[in-house]
Amino acid sequence: QVQLVESGGGAVQAGGSLRLSCVASGFFFENWAMSWVRQAPGKDLEWVSGINGGRADIKNYAASVKGRFTISRDNRKSTLYLQMNALHPDDAGTYYCARGGWTATLPRDAQGQGTQVSVLI
Repeated sequence: QVQLVESGGGAVQAGGSLRLSCVASGFFFENWAMSWVRQAPGKDLEWVSGINGGRADIKNYAASVKGRFTISRDNRKSTLYLQMNALHPDDAGTYYCARGGWTATLPRDAQGQGTQVSVLI
């Protein structure tokens, strides 16, 4: 079955960086668009970034993270990444890797357990 396992979260000072990883299994990773979504305490799930499937390297970002976050993938390792720079307190929350969701409005059909990101002032 589809499995998505995130890692790389932690506590970081405001302005710092983190790199999240998501290892996928149970499906042909290369063919699927993948995305990151996040949820801050007491808030709705928010789409953060998406990358298309196949060989074209097309990426989309939420306005709130554009220029600071970079999504990437290594199809040989079935792994999705999110490099997060210049973190600020609004970026804190649980980050989930999802299958699908190349843009904010496209559907996602699987999601991992999440990894926690805390940003310290």
